[in-house]
Amino acid sequence: MVAPTGTARESLTVLCRALREEVDELADCLTARILEREDVYGALGVPVRDDLRATCRASLDRLLTQLAGDLAPDVDAAALTVDTGRRRARQGVPLEVVLRAYRQCGRLVWERMRAVSRARFGGEHDAALLVVADDVWRILDASSDRLVDAYRREETRLRGLELGRRWAVIEGLLAGRGHEPARARDAARLFGVDEDAAVLCVVAPVGDADGDPLPGASEALAGCATSVWHVRSAEVVGVVIPQDEDAGTTVVDALRPRALGPVGVSPPVAGLARLDVAYRWARLAARTLPAGAGAVADLDDRLPEALLAEAPDLVPRLRRAALGDLLDLPPAERAVLLATLRAVLDADGSPSHAAGALYCHRNTVMYRLARLESLTGRRLADARDRLLLGLALAAPDDDA
Repeated sequence: MVAPTGTARESLTVLCRALREEVDELADCLTARILEREDVYGALGVPVRDDLRATCRASLDRLLTQLAGDLAPDVDAAALTVDTGRRRARQGVPLEVVLRAYRQCGRLVWERMRAVSRARFGGEHDAALLVVADDVWRILDASSDRLVDAYRREETRLRGLELGRRWAVIEGLLAGRGHEPARARDAARLFGVDEDAAVLCVVAPVGDADGDPLPGASEALAGCATSVWHVRSAEVVGVVIPQDEDAGTTVVDALRPRALGPVGVSPPVAGLARLDVAYRWARLAARTLPAGAGAVADLDDRLPEALLAEAPDLVPRLRRAALGDLLDLPPAERAVLLATLRAVLDADGSPSHAAGALYCHRNTVMYRLARLESLTGRRLADARDRLLLGLALAAPDDDA
């Protein structure tokens, strides 16, 4: 870069001081140029449009003062740029739009300096402008760099605040505070849905494995629901707002290929105020699956298992009451009889159909059933006994 000579510097000072006399007209021109190209300011509303014109004037005046060499030593030349970057980030104006505005500012100043040199000074300063060009654009580039840095820092800060706010809102809903009207309204605004919208919950326990137990869940649901995901210490929680009434089946089908561990899905509930209920149901559904199983459980499909999971201390008593002396048989013999019982119940009590499923003769099934009834004291013809035996089969087998 060629350093500007004393004469060139003096020319730059003269031209910039002359332009400061028409800074209001320059600000109007710059504002019009920006709004002609960018529609985001209009979309963001009138306060931003008014702020844009004020910022254009202040930026032009600061740039011209700095180029003229008139900026007081105790004034931070970048303070205005930093403030603009922060405000634009808070207003949601895209960074590329802000940078284009700064380029427009530099281009306008350069055009007007050339025009003023010819119109007011008969071209006397034209040659000097070529010498100081690098100095002008160096200042503009440094200002743009500070703006980008300030914008990104503020954007990061805002993102952290938003994440913190979202975390607090979801934690409040999961804790049952969604019944407070203000919290429900805040959550509805956060999710962009109606307070009474149907919502369901997904819970994926983290377990002992590292990493996400349900990777790509948001993308998997993109075609059928809006979802927000919340990471807790021991689980990943999804708040899902479905697009159709057949929500449970659709969500389960979409998530099943992504599950790396047990995943529970609640039935839909009416409104965000009941998210705590959906959360409890989803956790319960996940508990009905074996630890480490890559599977998705819809609570409605696993209600017997869910009832047992809610009262784990009763499970051993249930199994002993239902299966009796069968539990004391050697493991191999016990497994055969339990498999026969399961096949008969699945076949609606038909020994013939159960025999087909077990690949054995019907008489073999009949013999095993007689032995089962003798060991357990339960009769398959009795509806209550069938219910008890079915629950015992659904319960975790700690005796195996």
